[in-house]
Amino acid sequence: MKRVLPVLALSVVGLVTVWRYEPSTATTSTSEVAEPASTPSASSGASSQVVAGSTVATEKGDVQVEVTFDGDTIASVRMLKQPNHPQTTAAVPKLVQETLQAQSADIDTVSGATITSDGYRESLQAALDAKGA
Repeated sequence: MKRVLPVLALSVVGLVTVWRYEPSTATTSTSEVAEPASTPSASSGASSQVVAGSTVATEKGDVQVEVTFDGDTIASVRMLKQPNHPQTTAAVPKLVQETLQAQSADIDTVSGATITSDGYRESLQAALDAKGA
């Protein structure tokens, strides 16, 4: 009986915390994010081309990428729009790094940021398709 009251009280506190949780639905551009979400271009020659992918609406917010090509090589990727969410902020550098290594949109989903990863891949593929057209 002595344990019932503390367990009940802690359970109520935990449930109230869960009920009051409100996920962020705002989106920001990368200029408002503290960490840079792009990799600088290795070359700024005349053969560079910048292509923006389509804006993808996700449950967390809009996602849009901008890809800089050096010839046919992906030189850098920059987020134009991304959800204002800590998991997204942590996932973007991983997504950019994988894109530069794979040189395609065939990259892995970042654990904890599945929705953003899917939107990133879709916008990236749109940019790659636009480059090919």
